[in-house]
Amino acid sequence: MSVSLGMPMIPGVRAQTPPRPTTAPGLLDKYGRVATDLRISLTDRCNLRCTYCMPAEGLPTQPASSLLQAHEIGRLARIAVEELGVRQIRFTGGEPLLRKDLVDIIAACAALEPRPEISLTTNAIGLSSRAAALKAAGLDRINVSLDTVHADTFLAVTRRPFLDRVIAGIDASAAAGLTPIKINAVLLRDVNDFQAVELLTWALQRGHQLRFIEQMPLDADHAWERGTMITAEEIRGRISELYTLVPDEEPRDGAPAELFRVLSRENGTDLGTVGIIASVTEAFCADCRRVRLTAEGGVRSCLFSHTETDLLTPMREGLDDRGVADLWRDAMWAKPKGHGLDTGLFVQPARSMSAIGG
Repeated sequence: MSVSLGMPMIPGVRAQTPPRPTTAPGLLDKYGRVATDLRISLTDRCNLRCTYCMPAEGLPTQPASSLLQAHEIGRLARIAVEELGVRQIRFTGGEPLLRKDLVDIIAACAALEPRPEISLTTNAIGLSSRAAALKAAGLDRINVSLDTVHADTFLAVTRRPFLDRVIAGIDASAAAGLTPIKINAVLLRDVNDFQAVELLTWALQRGHQLRFIEQMPLDADHAWERGTMITAEEIRGRISELYTLVPDEEPRDGAPAELFRVLSRENGTDLGTVGIIASVTEAFCADCRRVRLTAEGGVRSCLFSHTETDLLTPMREGLDDRGVADLWRDAMWAKPKGHGLDTGLFVQPARSMSAIGG
């Protein structure tokens, strides 16, 4: 069941999709890409109000009965791993730590065979008291959204005074062994862009892996403007004011971040890595291996999709595993070639990042 969520990419034109081969392996699309990285959103709620994501007053949220329940998440994860070849599962939101059953969800996924790599994208608020239990349940590592290490800037970006809680959560995760810890940062012009090198230095000194992400048109206010975003080229330029960047020799292998080794300008010491996710200006759609499930059980083949394929309703109506897997395969077969941000035809999705799940 495909659900429209807004205008099509090219209004008035419907692309002709060839039939999916019944023998197609896993989550294959018609361009030959195979999705093996599953992102599952656990909630559309969040305890921050980041300016590039949500309005100050927040957004309406779905009732709990409309969201995937723990056993339904476990079933979909099992189908994904056993039937569809998924090898990585990342839980997202909203803020996934707001799910009280998160430990049980992770434990169910860790029991799957073959065992997938399990990670969590979080703002780390409340993580300090839960990191050890999450590790024991089977969580392998975390990604933390953190755009600054200055309390006043954090307040300006998130509209909440919680920087100390985030740092505490990161420190507790390191102590629990949820490593490598990846820090996700969005740079905003005249807000925190001038703090890029300082944030990188902070991460390198603690052994964390920083990932700068170009601001994407997924804000609820639809205020994003391409002309004001900080580009990957600008980010590399700012870092190079203090450090030497050398392309990492490890193959990218479908990862969204282009990695660079960070070398000391003084003596050439290798200090670690930094990644840049240039979704807008240097798109990597040709090697995308990701598939997303919204908190309501909708398959999104692309982060910028205008349609979702509902798996939750058919599941609750009694559809068996094979039928669910076939619906999922059909959704991925229809995945677009690219998001179109490099054309004049792009239309921003109606749903924001917090509702989609990163």
